[in-house]
Amino acid sequence: MNVDTFKNKFSETIKFNHKLANYTWFGVGGNAEIFFVPETEMAIKDLLNEKPKELKLFTIGAGSNILIRDKGLKGITLITKKLNKITIDKEGVITAGAGAMDADVARFARNNQRAGLEFLLGIPGTIGGGIRMNSGAFGSEFKNILIDVKAINHSGEFKIFSNEELGMKYRKIKIGKEWVFCSARFKSSIGETKSIESKMKKIIQARKSSQPTGVKTGGSTFKNPIGKKAWMLIDQAGCRGHTIGDAKISEKHCNFIINTKKSTAKQIEYLGEFVKKKVKENSGINLSWEIQKVGIK
Repeated sequence: MNVDTFKNKFSETIKFNHKLANYTWFGVGGNAEIFFVPETEMAIKDLLNEKPKELKLFTIGAGSNILIRDKGLKGITLITKKLNKITIDKEGVITAGAGAMDADVARFARNNQRAGLEFLLGIPGTIGGGIRMNSGAFGSEFKNILIDVKAINHSGEFKIFSNEELGMKYRKIKIGKEWVFCSARFKSSIGETKSIESKMKKIIQARKSSQPTGVKTGGSTFKNPIGKKAWMLIDQAGCRGHTIGDAKISEKHCNFIINTKKSTAKQIEYLGEFVKKKVKENSGINLSWEIQKVGIK
């Protein structure tokens, strides 16, 4: 199927040249050439079965850990937000759609008196994104609770990947972007609501006291080098509070970039590269972006 035929066939379920800034926490970025928000896994399969090979596919969850460049994204941008169903079985295994918010899964576990997922409350994103990054907070990470994940490739074929098959390491996995995550299963343990609630309150308090909240930011900008803290290296390099245009290094937590008013993606990326340069000059350490930078330069 050629691109024009594909666009005509799915014209009722896709949008064209659609603004993406509203789907990211930074609030910046260009347009999607083709924009797709599936309501079911089968809707994804139907589209991928017909997708021309020349159209690339890119997936966005909550848009919390991503920087979309100002010229936008070519191909198809798939938003998972409607794949957000959360259930639990008799053994306490929790199944969550890839578009479910991490915090919602933590609250669902609490409401069902299941423990072990409290740390998800401290991760600003979706289940799919959390698995892709092996996200973590407050001493735990996705690989500690994940049983398996259901995924679909760009040819429309489903597969279940076990925790071990994903090869989960610090802020990365070995499964490539040719797989789109649909849903995942998580283990949990029996817990008392009061104890779970207490842990969750501590996480909320710790996050509010140490990280910028209520602002346009993409979460942690850089990965922590082995044995080091990125924020400390950034602070020691004199970058706390530094600005480029309306992009600013948070004074509260140096590993966060904030869009203070009407920053462009270019300003945010330039500020991050400036910080990398300063840290390298000061400490000899090369910082690696944790935020995913995508789109046309």
